[in-house]
Amino acid sequence: MTPRGRAGWLPSALLLLQVPGCLSLSGPSRVTGIVGGSLSVECHYREEFINNSKYWCKFPCVLLRKMLETTEPEREVRRGRVSIRDRPANLTFTVTLESLREEDAGTYGCGIDVPISLDLTFQVEVSVTPAPAAATSPERPTGSPGSPTTLPGPTWSTASGQETPDPGHPPRSRLGSAHFLLLVFLKVPLLLGLLGAVLWVHRPLSSSENR
Repeated sequence: MTPRGRAGWLPSALLLLQVPGCLSLSGPSRVTGIVGGSLSVECHYREEFINNSKYWCKFPCVLLRKMLETTEPEREVRRGRVSIRDRPANLTFTVTLESLREEDAGTYGCGIDVPISLDLTFQVEVSVTPAPAAATSPERPTGSPGSPTTLPGPTWSTASGQETPDPGHPPRSRLGSAHFLLLVFLKVPLLLGLLGAVLWVHRPLSSSENR
């Protein structure tokens, strides 16, 4: 390689080394959760960092912006609604945010503590959406199938307290008129005839006894 070629390659290599977490730490660039729910961010690292402490921070990740940090492998560290756990067997550490709020949205970072060097960090954008509104069941229309059937009952006049006749039945006045006619033309003559026959039978017996 010529000196000029080395001179062009060196700045590129230095720039690559300055990119936080490049090729050594990876994870999702964006995660989304719902208000009241939870979300998890899983960050992957190389085996050479298996014994390093891992942390979750508010981006940009500086010492004072670390939110919580692992202390031992396979041991969960919790602070408030946020927890972190390192799983060396999978070369991952997982950050979980619970009971999400809208103000939790923002830019965060997965980080690995590297002594005497720049820490490795990976930027994660967290979005929190409002909880969906509960679906309301439509009101059942009156008289729809499945609704209780109400049988029509007699209606009462609030003024007189008498029952209002049902238009589906013949009026009671007509029935009374028919009964009256039957009484006049059939029952009354029959009763008068029977009464006359009784009187006629008893009248000769009374006159014969007087003689």
